[in-house]
Amino acid sequence: MSYELIPAAPDPWHQIATTVADTVFSPNSRRAYRRALLQFRRWYDAARRGPFSKTMVQAYAAHLQQEGYAPSTVSQSVSILRKLALEAADNGLLDPAVAAAISRVRGPRRRGTRLGNWLALEEVQRLLNAPNLATLQGRRDQALLALLVGTGLRRNELASLTVEQLQERDGRRIIVDLIGKHHRARSVAVPSWAWASLQVWLAAAGIGEGRLFRAINKADHLVRDRIGAQAVYEIVMTYASRLGLRLAPHDLRRTHARLARDGGASLEQIQIALGHSSISTTERYLGLRQNLTDAPGDHIAVQLKAS
Repeated sequence: MSYELIPAAPDPWHQIATTVADTVFSPNSRRAYRRALLQFRRWYDAARRGPFSKTMVQAYAAHLQQEGYAPSTVSQSVSILRKLALEAADNGLLDPAVAAAISRVRGPRRRGTRLGNWLALEEVQRLLNAPNLATLQGRRDQALLALLVGTGLRRNELASLTVEQLQERDGRRIIVDLIGKHHRARSVAVPSWAWASLQVWLAAAGIGEGRLFRAINKADHLVRDRIGAQAVYEIVMTYASRLGLRLAPHDLRRTHARLARDGGASLEQIQIALGHSSISTTERYLGLRQNLTDAPGDHIAVQLKAS
């Protein structure tokens, strides 16, 4: 088949695009991949653009920048198209030389580092005390928020947690066999205050097995045996809006890292708990900056002889 992948083969396009989206584990990332590929296809279909090529990908990246998309969004879209090209070449739908050329396209350079957002301890306490504990929903929501802050889980990780993953090791309550990004497995210790909130919820809901967090209707009754990552998002945003906090669910992951570091936790242990493959990612979560006033060398007590 020719390297004119998109105009010549709409069915193979759909198949390859689906395959590319399925290469990521997280449901949220999978949706982002599908959305990016659909957006590219619409741009392509809007005009006669010729074969899928390095020039086309560069033109699409320039189009996204002109439309005002953030450099990170443009870079993600380019990365997805690189994967698309390689997958198409592997399936005989694209000339390998064309795929190799596309793989060399890079997104725009980002200037500076996006620090994200996190809460102060006082704000965390307001957030955790916001749910109405006289209701089943309030007990669930407090436990959910407590785990997000206390363990730094991603929202899709939290939504998929089961009772069976709550275990005790070395005298500590932990979550075992947690599968995160890129299928990396880890275990995460649960602080006592988050564990206590979780036990209140499980006892009130009568949950002894299966998913930890479940859907509740307006009558304050359990109606489904699970909630999704989107429901976690909506719960967090509801309380954030109610308290006037500038917050998104992932900011609670950053908050976990920042408060743990401020409390004396080591950078390496925070990295392990969050499931980061790179220490630099953890440093970005913490918003670490070079301190020129209190530099590392100032703590080296060397004494030189006077001349």
